[in-house]
Amino acid sequence: MLANLQRREPRLPKWFMPAPVIALSLAAWSPPALAYRPFDGTDAAVAAPGELEIELQPAGRLREEGNTTLVAPATVFNYGLSEGWEAVFEGQGQTPLSPTGPTSLTATGAFLKHVLQPGALQDKTGPSVATEFGVLLPDSTGNSGVGASLAGIVSQRWDWGTIHLNAETALTREHHADLFLGAIIEGPSKWTIRPVAEFFYENEFGKSETVSALIGLIWRVRDDLSFDVGLRHALTNGHPVNEVRAGLTFGFPLVPSPVILGTRPLH
Repeated sequence: MLANLQRREPRLPKWFMPAPVIALSLAAWSPPALAYRPFDGTDAAVAAPGELEIELQPAGRLREEGNTTLVAPATVFNYGLSEGWEAVFEGQGQTPLSPTGPTSLTATGAFLKHVLQPGALQDKTGPSVATEFGVLLPDSTGNSGVGASLAGIVSQRWDWGTIHLNAETALTREHHADLFLGAIIEGPSKWTIRPVAEFFYENEFGKSETVSALIGLIWRVRDDLSFDVGLRHALTNGHPVNEVRAGLTFGFPLVPSPVILGTRPLH
């Protein structure tokens, strides 16, 4: 999602702890519902009305400036409010491994996402255009405050693949201005396993500048369940950042709907 998990990089709530078990159990009976992993950016689509989509990373590894951190779990909840609108809630646990330290709740936020122009991701012609905006909530440790973000997303699909362009401006939790520009490139959506890549540039003015590249795979087991893996390498202020991401996406209806429209593209 935007105001992303690394940039937008949990004291963990107790219900977070069994999240991987719950996720795998729900995935066994969930109908078609599609979300977006393992990227920092997002796509110009929303959950269908009454659907809950869950993006879950049970565990990931982040290494930066000689420090290793366990990212577990990282979770995004997308709920379809009405046609073309969804609510997004996200957060992640971070546990320092080397050196060791306590687990904290980070990258939490609440957002609204709206499809401004239905297009290829809504089975129409032309590009899909969406916006996402909301608040960045304080981390459970440290002195961070409340921030805000506003993003624009354009997605287009062809037979050979799909491209999603992201542009975001934000006021970070430390009250710095932030600019994020990113592009996601996917292989053909009809492939069961397809290659993916993401490139982004981010400037948190007065603090850090990041250039990042991710390569990965998305395996669509069926229309309602997919798994992903990604390797990310970045330079932040000239220092290398390496990350391993792996997770799954699934969903299920909370409110029955006779017509399901506006679902996300297959992942």
